[in-house]
Amino acid sequence: MDLKIKGKVALISGATKGIGMKVAETLAAEGCKLGICARSEDAVNNAVKHLAALGAEVYGEVADVTDAEAYGAWIDNCASKLGGIDILIPMVSAGNTPSEEAGWQTSFEADVLGPWRAVQRAVPYLEKSDSASIIFFSTTAAFEAFAGPVPYGAMKAALLNYAGNLAIELAPRGIRVNTVSPGPVFVEGGAWDDIKQNMTEIYDSTVAAIPLGRMGSGEEIASQVALLASPLAGYTCGANIVIDGAFTRRLQF
Repeated sequence: MDLKIKGKVALISGATKGIGMKVAETLAAEGCKLGICARSEDAVNNAVKHLAALGAEVYGEVADVTDAEAYGAWIDNCASKLGGIDILIPMVSAGNTPSEEAGWQTSFEADVLGPWRAVQRAVPYLEKSDSASIIFFSTTAAFEAFAGPVPYGAMKAALLNYAGNLAIELAPRGIRVNTVSPGPVFVEGGAWDDIKQNMTEIYDSTVAAIPLGRMGSGEEIASQVALLASPLAGYTCGANIVIDGAFTRRLQF
């Protein structure tokens, strides 16, 4: 299937590893130009080389999403180098920070303010696109009790609220906003890989609770993201796509 995104410019923060890298690889295979960033220069350089070897035009830069000036400059530079912005995917997360004030602040800066900063800077470019799309990353932990009263789920829940309201605001300007909320996803070297190696009981019990009998893959998440970014999903706006193998027990209606 031709997703009709060849030549489109996609910006992905946090694309140097894990699901972010799978998203970048998938969009590269569809012919997108890619702008990526991360805090590590080595990680950015290695990711640029890898994605370029797949045939993609890639611009990479060191940028911290909690640094508004540096993050905004990366977005401006990507637009300048790659010829605008069609797809914005702010993926950086602070992950499982401690449930103390510092952890809450760190999570808020990365998981809520980070995407907000990206939107503020990118919208003027997205408005010039004929198929503009913003895709946020939340989690099933945002809408079901999971792991206790910790920052991660709370911030991702806030992001869902922001995304839904933003979709209504930006749709008249030709910009679609959607969210994907993955359940447990196994990526080599990722969080669930670490849990599998060091907390086997938790890993096994989680897999046992997934009706499909396995965790998802990064490629499966990336495929959904690519479809959402595509003009073929042109009437999908304001949606939260849950990708969890029926792991969550709430009914989706």
